[in-house]
Amino acid sequence: MRLGELKTAGHLPTLIAAFLYFDFSFMVWTMLGPLAAEISESLAKHGYILDANQKATLLAVPILGGAILRIVLGFLVDRIGAKKTAIIAQSIVIASLFYAYFRGENITYHELLAVAFGLGFAGASFAVALPQAGQWYPPRLQGLVLGLAGAGNIGVVIDYIFAPKIAELWGWPTVFLVGGILSTIILITYILLAKDAPPEVYKPRKKKLGDYIKLLKDKDTWWFSLFYAVSFGGFVGFANYMKVYLMDVYATQMAEIGMKLLNEPNVKVVAGYFGALCIFAGAMLRPVGGAIADRIGGVKSLYIFFGGVFVLAILNTLVENFYAAILILFLIMAFLGMANGAVFQLVPQRFGKDMGIMTGIVGCAGGLGGTALVKTLGWSKATFGNYDVGFYIFATIVLLAIIGLSMVKTRWRTTWGVSAGGRI
Repeated sequence: MRLGELKTAGHLPTLIAAFLYFDFSFMVWTMLGPLAAEISESLAKHGYILDANQKATLLAVPILGGAILRIVLGFLVDRIGAKKTAIIAQSIVIASLFYAYFRGENITYHELLAVAFGLGFAGASFAVALPQAGQWYPPRLQGLVLGLAGAGNIGVVIDYIFAPKIAELWGWPTVFLVGGILSTIILITYILLAKDAPPEVYKPRKKKLGDYIKLLKDKDTWWFSLFYAVSFGGFVGFANYMKVYLMDVYATQMAEIGMKLLNEPNVKVVAGYFGALCIFAGAMLRPVGGAIADRIGGVKSLYIFFGGVFVLAILNTLVENFYAAILILFLIMAFLGMANGAVFQLVPQRFGKDMGIMTGIVGCAGGLGGTALVKTLGWSKATFGNYDVGFYIFATIVLLAIIGLSMVKTRWRTTWGVSAGGRI
């Protein structure tokens, strides 16, 4: 995986800082997912009972906010630098976390929606961390470097392991307090370690609105957006909705398993543990996907990863056994995580001089894909009483992405891929 080259090429402290920044940002960005049941119960005590669509909306707002704000932060990265952009965004996230803590169980649903949008700045950190790390490294290492920086997705695993237990012991607002304190520590660490690449290594061009329009006219921008809407959108959508899904479908089986295997009577905590297991696969395997793409090419890798997701999404609608479902969800998240790494093995080779904007645009598409998936799952549950239609719709979109790969692979390999510097 060429890990040894990271010591001699680029700037390792910045890569570490980018990972930590994105890791903990991703943690707070997806914080509402593992707390959905606890927050819903708290609101119900105050007379506000959430239906399936309202739960989906609450979980979708941070993803939507992150999607939109990735464009904004991507623009700022090219204008004022990645480090200043990260400091601004992280400060807003910290303020949102402490606001939620101090409002506590008296917070209203609409206030939670505002907090959720503030957490979107954490999700937008993707448009800062990845280009900041990638700017330091040559094309042949982009898949590995951006995979490592993007492995900050592991933050959501931390959520699912610890947030439900903290909420059980001290109440769900305490989770926001812990998140605020940790985010403050990470911000200070980031300020000390991270450096923007000097002009002799990477010289950004300050972008104007016209530059965005120009890139949006490039059809490859839309292809990459589709692929990332499937891979990252699928990952973050399932990550945010995982606990709600498990609680709705497998609560009875989890209650039995929790007592027999874990000696844990709280089914919400059990759901958090199994959700963390599935999400762990996608988070940890992102750099593996990037490294595989470096070796065999991003297009071939995406064929494999998307093909696996398509088959597994259909298969998930046919199983009723909890262990079989967890295995399927684990593999879905694994393939989606590796697909994330493969997409961003290709993007810097095609748009190396515009990585700030392109990370924002493509990252926005990923966030929109996640928003759509969460809302689709919520709609499926509210309309049909189950999630099967939601999974069928997702599988159809994955199939469209596979067809799209077939349409672009030859052109990519015979045009910009010839001089890209890596395998296409």
